[in-house]
Amino acid sequence: MGHQDETPHLFDQCKVCIVCSKDLSPDTAHQLASTLEENGGESVIYEPPADFPDLAQFSHIMSNTIDFPEFDAANDALIPVVKPHWMHASLSKTKLANPRQYSPDPRLFLNDVVVTCGDIPEGDKDAIIGGVLAKGGLYNSRVTQMCSHLVDLTVDSDKARLVRERNLQVKIVLPHWFDDCLKLGRRIDERPYMLPDPEILRAAPDLPIRSAENRDIVGASTPEPSTLPTPITSPVKGKLDVFHGRTVMLSPDLGIGSHLQKTISDLIREGGGEVTSDVSKATTLICRYREGFAYRVASRLNKDVGNLSWLYHLMTYNTWTSPYRRLLHYPVPRTPIPGFEGFKISLSNYVGEARSYLENLITATGAECTKTLRQQNTHLVTAHDSSEKCAAARDWGLHVVNHLWLEESYAKWKLLPVSDPRYTHFPRRTNLGEVVGQTRLDRSSLESLFFAAEDTPSAPAVPSKAMQNKDQNTAAGNALGMLDADDNLVSGTTNATPRVGKSRKMTDGKNLQTPARARLATDDKENDTPSTTSSRRSKDAAAARLHEIAPDIALYEKEKKRVGGVIYGGRRKTDEDRVTLNNKNKKRTSMEAQTESDEEDIAEVKRQKKSKPPITIHLLITGYQKWVGNMKKEDADKRQLRELGIMVVQDARKCSHLAAPSVLRTPKFVNALAYGPVIVQVEFITQCLKKNDLLDPNDFLLNDKDAEQRFGLTLEKSIINARKNKNKLLRGYHIYCVETIRGGFDAFKSIVDANGGECNMFRGRVSYQAKREESEDESEDEDHSNRKEVYLLSSVAAEHQKLWPRFRQLVHHMDKTPRIVRVDWLLDMAMSQEPRGAQAYELNEEMVQQSEE
Repeated sequence: MGHQDETPHLFDQCKVCIVCSKDLSPDTAHQLASTLEENGGESVIYEPPADFPDLAQFSHIMSNTIDFPEFDAANDALIPVVKPHWMHASLSKTKLANPRQYSPDPRLFLNDVVVTCGDIPEGDKDAIIGGVLAKGGLYNSRVTQMCSHLVDLTVDSDKARLVRERNLQVKIVLPHWFDDCLKLGRRIDERPYMLPDPEILRAAPDLPIRSAENRDIVGASTPEPSTLPTPITSPVKGKLDVFHGRTVMLSPDLGIGSHLQKTISDLIREGGGEVTSDVSKATTLICRYREGFAYRVASRLNKDVGNLSWLYHLMTYNTWTSPYRRLLHYPVPRTPIPGFEGFKISLSNYVGEARSYLENLITATGAECTKTLRQQNTHLVTAHDSSEKCAAARDWGLHVVNHLWLEESYAKWKLLPVSDPRYTHFPRRTNLGEVVGQTRLDRSSLESLFFAAEDTPSAPAVPSKAMQNKDQNTAAGNALGMLDADDNLVSGTTNATPRVGKSRKMTDGKNLQTPARARLATDDKENDTPSTTSSRRSKDAAAARLHEIAPDIALYEKEKKRVGGVIYGGRRKTDEDRVTLNNKNKKRTSMEAQTESDEEDIAEVKRQKKSKPPITIHLLITGYQKWVGNMKKEDADKRQLRELGIMVVQDARKCSHLAAPSVLRTPKFVNALAYGPVIVQVEFITQCLKKNDLLDPNDFLLNDKDAEQRFGLTLEKSIINARKNKNKLLRGYHIYCVETIRGGFDAFKSIVDANGGECNMFRGRVSYQAKREESEDESEDEDHSNRKEVYLLSSVAAEHQKLWPRFRQLVHHMDKTPRIVRVDWLLDMAMSQEPRGAQAYELNEEMVQQSEE
């Protein structure tokens, strides 16, 4: 990576998936594909609603939107998603442009801005350029047709005159616009800041601020819509086809009548989809609450999970959007955000659909939304602070905040501090109603709070299997790092902290957990993390005890769900919906899927008790497509493999063999390499299952010369090196990583840990323990020059560059040499299992300036 510009064709090493959408027509896609191919690249055109091609084969995805089904999987697999302009910019520079500056992700909210600066102070200029680059925009030193904004203090400057003389479509704005955008983390309307007559400078303090209608939340202002939508079909696509190839499950917890359910089912079928009541067959689950067997399984398998409002939105616009995109398109929890109980929140200065949306959002947080403001209120959420209501709230000592506090607390499902300046910033002439509804749900928060593997103590085997499926849904095979049920029980006896979210209603020890481990350090029941002998015995005892009491746990969990709970009396034998175990004549309730699953869980626990053949292979699997979306087949196949002596594991530390479709540069694959496993093709799994026999893995060794050439390594040599290194490749290395690195800090920390190094997040300070070098005997034969250097993994993003001087200062103060490097330095070493000098990977300010020129 990093040397593509030296090859005869610019895109030689690129295979790009071009995603068609309403903003990128098939004709345009074919033109882009031709340009790519003329310059040595390969391309595949994806037209929804067809099945998305296998992600693993692509180096880039080209799209004008992030609203396509595989966006999250592409992010997990570290595959950059870029707008078409990335290709044109690369061609004009004759080298591959930085993909981050061409991302369609709306979180990079200045990604359509190309800014140039007029006669403004140098300090302001640097700050604006840095902010624009960090939020996805571009900077041009000259006024060109590409520029969208000129930052200036007057229309009399040379650049402003040039814009007017040439009649360029460039908005001339005051620096205050960028300042307010960056403070809020949202792009607001430029009009109050535009020269020659900016409203923010001429408007009287008491002049009313205009109301702001917001189209972004139309159809997303309530989680429980009351009427069926009227589809808005395009003239090109005459009929509804958004459900083509999708299988939808309507959860019983929606509480809709049979007539409405039939109507919805007919619409889905007319749109090319199928309807099922089996979550394992579904690609999409529609449910009301973030709970239940179907919700957890579908979420762990990375299926689309949304509510009725989201389903209606798809029907209305006939275009797929992510259920994470709008907060109220995703199922709601039954319980409040911890800390929101007792809050009384009033709204001010929001109008129309934005007001309805925020009222429903307040209710969904568990707080009370009051129509009028009284002294009993705790918060006032307002679109601007120029009103009598705001003045009264401040006089009464209430918290006055904008809607971002509410949205982001809901997205992360935690009470965020009202003292954060972003939540108390109100631009002078802006009604913040215009940016309502732009906050997305936080996927990692949802996973850890609502469908992590340890959520279901009644089923120790099934949740971990379900979590393993998620790995198969990304070609890169990122590990999940979830504690299994055994870990969850043991954690109750150690330094545990109460779990928040859904499980906070339970108070017994087994629902406590220790702080989450690194995302890529996964565990399997037969593969514990390194621990003392006594803690291992405790874990084994807990696992054995769990198997013994599993039927009782299942019974308790079911009884607890009924009205009255477990405490207030039992049920008579004559009660129709009385819970019994192993009763073949028991009547089904409306929650049939839930009941079936619980019985399967108990049967699975019993099966675990039976004696099994000895394990000869601990197999880590990534990218096995035959299990994607089919949990039952995966469970059956894993049981069959176990009967052959193959134990499927999720922890790279415990694997003796790794199965993959190709050489992948992902955290899971890279971590496994450090342990020198035998690496086989995934065909090994298929053939073992087909022949029901333990075949010789050496007949299925992975051979991927193209990838080896691309990554500059030989797989066989890497494995030999790994076995020699014994996880000490990075022993003595002190590596720091910026917090917002692409791919996530946890991913890179796990790679460093797997290779014996020390990795910490850099937040403006460096902690260095020299005693480690002196106390470890193995360090005697280390290369001492390495230990005199301290490394920082970074990118050239402006927010990262700001940290460089501080890092150098702190490292020099420790009498060490600072090295600021691209992540490729770490990945190339970990993949080849050979030390690499940092010089070829180093980053500095001069290099960044040259690349911008």
